[in-house]
Amino acid sequence: MEKNKVVMLIVCCLSFCFFKHTFSKQEIVTITPNHSIQYDDTLVSASGTFEAGFFSFGSPQRQYFGIRYKSISPGTIVWVANRDTPVQNSTIVLKLTDQGALVIIDGLKGQIWSSNSSTIARNPVVQLLDSGNLVVKDGVNSVNFLWQSFDYPGDTFLAGMKLESNLKKSPYRSLTSWRDLEDPAQGDFSFHIDIHGLPQLVVTKGGTLINRAGPWNGYLFSGASWLRMHRFLNVTFVLTDKEAYYEFESSGPSRAVIHPTGVSEVLLWSDQKQSWEIMSTRPMDQCEYYGLCGANSNCRINGNPLCKCLEGFTPKFQAKWDSLDWSGGCVRRMNLNCDGGDGFLKYAGMKLPDTSSSRFDKSLSLEECKTMCLKNCSCSACANLDMRGGGSGCVLWFDDILDLRVHTDQGQDVYIRLTLSELVRHNQNISTSEFDHIKNKGKFTKKKLAGIVVGITTFTIGLTILRLAMKAFVQRKKRTGIIDKIIHRRGKRGKEDIDLPTIFDFSTISHATNHFSNSNKLGEGGFGSVYKGVLADGQEMAVKRLSETSAQGTEEFKNEIMLMETLQHRNLVKLLGCSIQHNEKLLIYEFMPNRSLDYFIFDSTRSKLLDWTKRFRIIDGIARGLLYLHQDSRLRIIHRDIKASNILLDTDMNPKISDFGLAKIFGGDQAEANTKRIMGTYGYMSPEYAVRGSFSIKSDIFSFGVIVLEIISGRKNRDFCDPNHHLNLLGHAWRLWVEERALELVDDNLVDVATSSEILRCIHVGLLCVQHRPENRPSMSSVILMLNGGKLFPEPGQPGFYTERDSRRPSAEHSLNHVSISMLEA
Repeated sequence: MEKNKVVMLIVCCLSFCFFKHTFSKQEIVTITPNHSIQYDDTLVSASGTFEAGFFSFGSPQRQYFGIRYKSISPGTIVWVANRDTPVQNSTIVLKLTDQGALVIIDGLKGQIWSSNSSTIARNPVVQLLDSGNLVVKDGVNSVNFLWQSFDYPGDTFLAGMKLESNLKKSPYRSLTSWRDLEDPAQGDFSFHIDIHGLPQLVVTKGGTLINRAGPWNGYLFSGASWLRMHRFLNVTFVLTDKEAYYEFESSGPSRAVIHPTGVSEVLLWSDQKQSWEIMSTRPMDQCEYYGLCGANSNCRINGNPLCKCLEGFTPKFQAKWDSLDWSGGCVRRMNLNCDGGDGFLKYAGMKLPDTSSSRFDKSLSLEECKTMCLKNCSCSACANLDMRGGGSGCVLWFDDILDLRVHTDQGQDVYIRLTLSELVRHNQNISTSEFDHIKNKGKFTKKKLAGIVVGITTFTIGLTILRLAMKAFVQRKKRTGIIDKIIHRRGKRGKEDIDLPTIFDFSTISHATNHFSNSNKLGEGGFGSVYKGVLADGQEMAVKRLSETSAQGTEEFKNEIMLMETLQHRNLVKLLGCSIQHNEKLLIYEFMPNRSLDYFIFDSTRSKLLDWTKRFRIIDGIARGLLYLHQDSRLRIIHRDIKASNILLDTDMNPKISDFGLAKIFGGDQAEANTKRIMGTYGYMSPEYAVRGSFSIKSDIFSFGVIVLEIISGRKNRDFCDPNHHLNLLGHAWRLWVEERALELVDDNLVDVATSSEILRCIHVGLLCVQHRPENRPSMSSVILMLNGGKLFPEPGQPGFYTERDSRRPSAEHSLNHVSISMLEA
């Protein structure tokens, strides 16, 4: 595929498989009622930046009139007039009526589109401005527009456009996505300003809120901190009593696009590279999906678990919360004191919560804002409206707090209202104004306050002891039944099953690991720790000790035992046995002397031990292990947590896939499954799984593609950063591929190898595996054929999740790379 076509694919996400355009016979600068635009004509802006004319998608039978770039990025469409009514023949014209209305006329069906201008012109004329705005004016020299395309945006927002909402009446002006990559008809997603409460930028699907850029805070939108890092854009947000609108100016060609998948991007044209540079992509991570953590909770993209109840709140449904189903959110432990006695706990560096039900006042200070909140029993939180000049204005939230998250770059202070006893519990000092407010109510004396503290402390200690006792009892009952349940499940699967693994005595394993000493520790993660053990007969083993707080619980423990007793392959780690005693859950594996892949590949010194021959053998071995899981074993297994730390290396550096606690068995004809509870590891999860909870063998293939690119580059996907852009490793690799500089991706330790063609082949395969659309990713059998010299598939398409917001986060040494989100039953 030619380089310019590849560039077109990445910047537009418009995969015009059959894009067709007939070169114009005539370029026109203005249209009057005496002239028209024929099928082969184009209307050109003064500088030649844009052109307007007829074009087709898919087949010549679908004709549209639209605007696209001409001097740069030819084929990038920015506006379509008849997006919902394509013409199916070439006898089509665009005409300007004597009254100043633009109409598209089909030679067979008559008029199929009109600008519906309400103003009548005396000397109407049509021009295409250098901004990309198609305008109707009353005379060539008029500065007033009777009609303009900027008032009717499609999926693209250009510099000079206004995205506005009238506060007094509807409808609002919005960007709307295409139906799909080859159909510009109005799609499912809308990007607009929500005027309910404090206006905020949102993306909706059929009226359902998908994600928020948040309200304007004087500098930027609360959820779009990247704006401060890019001075090429001058963003303006205006809020009056009548309207709210957003616009931007740019130092060069730029655009914002809402794609058919609901992903929005901001792009800037690079003259040097002759391609579009992606400045921002939303959603960037899971915390950007609206309401992921439910009400009164905090989403932390680098936290484990992802969601955490706000202080003073507890999960509404504890069992679901423990299994990482956060949709129920959190509720207050203690009701607010409407007669006085409440204060505020400060959360710094936050994206403001959903403001659709908020109230705001531009004139109040922060202290006045807090006082106003305390006077309303339903008020639950407050914050400054404007961050400039140290902060001013007031935003109040009522009842539940929704869609709050820790900001990965810059954020605002949010003040959560709590009872005095909760503030004391968390050792928070309340402000003077808050204390005066409490004191003036006459409700609290020092003696009463001391009584509250003592009472709360005593109650908390007693409650904690009771809960610990109950928890210990329940856990003992659960663990004593685990083996019986495994045997029961084994019986259901029939005679094909092999014997259960050995049940080790806990004291034997404890002695073998020197009582789980740190000197025997091989690594650790969200599940707990792994230790080296040596039995009395000299046999070495690796012992995974699940911690009490492990996300991997009893069901996952059983799941791994049941799968590992069945699966047998040279590229899968072998399970030797397990132990369930003394509130401990242990899994015993064959010992891998070279630990895991991440121990080597992400360390600048140890990575030198992996030459290209070893790296290719590791890539090929992982692929063959996955082929066995997906196709060749008696069960069809989706691993769901393929990552570098789960690839173990034996004495000869042969890879072995480990950790099957999150795996899922598919039926013979089952193609995919869905879950509301997302699990896996950030940086390796496929887009369709992270966004919709949909997983299949193509989810594992996406993770495999990430590992391939990590092995070649020696860099982690999520922790990758480059001073020239904000792409992660996938985006960086894609960019180099498009610019025909793919070998620059290769680890410095491999620069002298003579197998560049094989490395390029592996990069090609890796990019095919991480494509955004699962149906475009190859099967694992095809991957193995391509890796070993078979015919390559077509050029790779755009990767999924190719940008990262937190580009300055420090990188971990090894093995702690990305904490797994725990197992869920779909």
